[in-house]
Amino acid sequence: MASIAHEKNGHRRILFVAPDGKRKTIRLGKVPQRAAEAVKLRVEQLLAAKLTGHALSADTAQWVANLEPALADKLARAELIVPAEKSHEVALGEFLDDYITARLLKKENTKRNYEITKRHLVHYFGADKPVGNISPGDADDWNAFLVANHSQSTVSREVKRAKQFFRAAVRKRLIKENPFADLSTPAQVNHQREHFVTREVSSKVLASCPDGQWRLLFALCRFGGLRCPSEVLKLRWRDVDWERNRLLVHSPKTEHHAGSESRWIPIFPEFQPHLEDVFETAVPGTEFVITRYRDANANLRTQLQRIIHRAGEKTWPRLFQNLRATRETELAEDFPLHVVCAWIGNSQPVAAKHYLQVTDEHFARAAQPAQQT
Repeated sequence: MASIAHEKNGHRRILFVAPDGKRKTIRLGKVPQRAAEAVKLRVEQLLAAKLTGHALSADTAQWVANLEPALADKLARAELIVPAEKSHEVALGEFLDDYITARLLKKENTKRNYEITKRHLVHYFGADKPVGNISPGDADDWNAFLVANHSQSTVSREVKRAKQFFRAAVRKRLIKENPFADLSTPAQVNHQREHFVTREVSSKVLASCPDGQWRLLFALCRFGGLRCPSEVLKLRWRDVDWERNRLLVHSPKTEHHAGSESRWIPIFPEFQPHLEDVFETAVPGTEFVITRYRDANANLRTQLQRIIHRAGEKTWPRLFQNLRATRETELAEDFPLHVVCAWIGNSQPVAAKHYLQVTDEHFARAAQPAQQT
C-alpha cells in the first residue's frame, strides 16, 4: 500500500496512492531506514482505516496523538489525519447534522431517535461547542444531567447513541478519543412497567373497538405478537397463507440482521376470526390488510388508550410492547422457547430480559397442593 523512496542525498520519502486514486508523498528527510519503515507501517494503517471506515487501533491512535508537529502536519496535508486545530473548529451541531444526513435514514423512527439525542446534546453543550472541546468530564456532567431529568431507560438509550455519534467523530479523525466511551449504560429493564394483559381485559377491549380493522389490529398485537405499527401495517393479503394456516410477518426493525427480515407465524385461533372478517369485507384487489389507519397522523397509541377507557379498563404502560410480552409469556407455557422466539421475532436472551413475565397465574399454580398419586 505504501513504499519507501530513497534519494541520493540520503533523504527518504513515503509514497502511496490515496483513496481518491492520487499519488501522494510524505517527505521524511534524512532518517534511518528503520525509522522510515516504522512511519510506512503507520501510513498503511491510516490508509486501511480510511478506506474501510474503521476506527484506528488503540496503538495507532496513540501514535498519532504523540506525533511531532512537523510529521503530524505532513500527514494532515496528505489527508491521512485531521489537522490538530480542525477538531476544535467543527461545531457539535454541524457534526451531528452531517452524521444524521450522511446515513440517508429510511426508517423514520431511527431518524427521529437520532434527532432526540442530538437535541439532548445540543441543549446541554450548545450547537457551537467544538467537538474537540468536549472532555470525558463534560460527558460525565451531561450524563448526570440526564439522570436528574429522565428515566433510566431514556438515559441508557441516549448514552448509547452519544457513544455511537462520537465513535464516528473518532473515525473521521475529528477527535482522538471518544469522551463518552467510559460512561456506563444503565440497564433498560424496568420491571415496574411490565403488565400482563389478561384474556378477560383483552375481550373487553376487543368488544370496544370501533370496527373490524381495529379488532384485527389489536388481536394481531395481543395474540399474534406483532409489533405495532411497523409489522401490522406492512401486512399484505399475499402474506396470508390460508392453506397452511400461516402468516408471513415482515419486520423493518430486524431486517438489517441476515435472515430476520421476515418470519412465519401460525394463524392463531384467537385472531383468525378477525382476520377472516376483514378479508370478507375487503375490496377486491386491496393490497394491505389494514387500510383505515395507515395515515402518518393516525396516532394508534392514543386511539388505543381511548378504546381501553371505553372498555372500562385502565391503560397499562408500554401499550403495544406489553401486548407482545403478554403473548410471548403465554406461548412460552406451551411451546419450546426457541419456537416462541421464532414466532415473536426476538432472541431468547432478549425474551428473558425484556418480555417474559411472572404472572399471578404462576403464583396461583405454585401455591396449589401437589396431587397425591
